[in-house]
Amino acid sequence: MRGPQHMKLWCDEIAGWQYPDACWEQAEFGLRLGAKPQTVITTTPKPTKLIQLLAHSKSTYLTRGTTYDNRSNLAPAFFKTIITKYEGTRLGRQELNAEILEDRPGALWTLKAIDADRVSRLPGLRRVVVGVDPAVSSGDESAEWGIVCVAEGPSPTGQEWPPHYYVLNDLSGRYTPNDAAKWVVHAYKTYSAGRIIAEVNNGGDLVEAILRNVDHAFAYKAVHASRGKLTRAEPIAALYEQHRVHHVGTFGMLEDQMCDYVPMTSKSPDRMDALVWAITELTGDDEQEVIYEYSDIPSISPDLD
Repeated sequence: MRGPQHMKLWCDEIAGWQYPDACWEQAEFGLRLGAKPQTVITTTPKPTKLIQLLAHSKSTYLTRGTTYDNRSNLAPAFFKTIITKYEGTRLGRQELNAEILEDRPGALWTLKAIDADRVSRLPGLRRVVVGVDPAVSSGDESAEWGIVCVAEGPSPTGQEWPPHYYVLNDLSGRYTPNDAAKWVVHAYKTYSAGRIIAEVNNGGDLVEAILRNVDHAFAYKAVHASRGKLTRAEPIAALYEQHRVHHVGTFGMLEDQMCDYVPMTSKSPDRMDALVWAITELTGDDEQEVIYEYSDIPSISPDLD
């Protein structure tokens, strides 16, 4: 966005941009041609800091369109599945009814708290891991593979102690097992990670086997969820409260899951689980049961490669 100048600007899904504040700032600098420069923004109204700012600006003309308004353009199967699944839920109010929601009462995380410690620059990092929460099936209705990269290092100001944690990327999605393995290994190599941490409650040895089918040269640790989700998530939420976890950019779907998770009432969120496993590993909290651990194991039989 640096350099171009314009009289009309269209920003689509701005609530999902990874660096919305910086990009919007540069876009505004270039909006300087013509008699009446204007911007059109079309987006799901996630309650990000920028969306809240724009929605309450006196220069903004706000319109809303619900999924129901668009029904004549959508496949009937969409209403039969998606509408039935999300109608009446908090996520449905945002995605279907175009509501800008406030923080959810009882949630372990709030968007305001995440925004307060968001960064765009990194200090020298000491260790990176890739947290993985595998899906047990693949398909349109299956859960996602949670794949989240997290690093440990000094504070943003350079203070070495206590350690801080940086969410580098969220590569989660609905994948076939083979595609998911490619994304996990890609993340491991791209971020020079020291280890892949995978929950194996539902996949067992199969999770590691799927990853090794793609590549053998990575350190791997399988963990079993012997504690409840709340017990695992609360210490991580506490690190956020201590301003020791920083999102490098914006990760909309991950942050939606975090801010929508109310202990004892919400279903298991895959992206959040991957995040929790990754930070748990970096903090050295080894209360969870470790099933096995090894690194850089070559193929046992060259004939199988």
